[in-house]
Amino acid sequence: MHAASFATDPKHLGFVLARYTFVAKMIAGANFALDVGCGDGTGARIVKPAVGSLVGVDREDQPDYPGTFYRWDIVHVAPEIGIQFEAVFALDFLEHIQPNIEVLVIDNMIRHLWKNGTCIIGMPSFESQPHASELSRKHHVNCKTEDGLRETMTKHFHNVYMFGMQDSTLHTGFGPMCHYRLALCTGKRE
Repeated sequence: MHAASFATDPKHLGFVLARYTFVAKMIAGANFALDVGCGDGTGARIVKPAVGSLVGVDREDQPDYPGTFYRWDIVHVAPEIGIQFEAVFALDFLEHIQPNIEVLVIDNMIRHLWKNGTCIIGMPSFESQPHASELSRKHHVNCKTEDGLRETMTKHFHNVYMFGMQDSTLHTGFGPMCHYRLALCTGKRE
């Protein structure tokens, strides 16, 4: 997917890699990190040097993933992989999950996250969708406003910190003007 993106719109790949750079900086030093919906692992190559061990999960096999890979459809079940993670992240994932099952999916995602671990969710903003391609809008069934993503993540975490991105620039500016949204969450609720 990213090779095709690089061939047709190379600046977009730069934006995607900036998101993974944010994740790498926020979870640097974690012994075990989980990459949910990891895809081919292009962005994971930025995160891997920042953590002790990186585990990627996706519903389709990813033979080139740069860390340990497990095939897992998170929509149906949380895996028993015997690891407690200090960090879990999912970029460009939650917007593909139907709203009626997002609580189950997030619960499965964070099932093996330490109580004081960090979770980072990144997604295109709700406000950006009129500017997205038709194909993108077709598959983005769950984009959120800043308040919407904060509300969703507050169901699972005591602390939710919101960031926005315009291209590769990270900010805490006016939420409705964000193209991409990131929630950094800590203090998992029981």
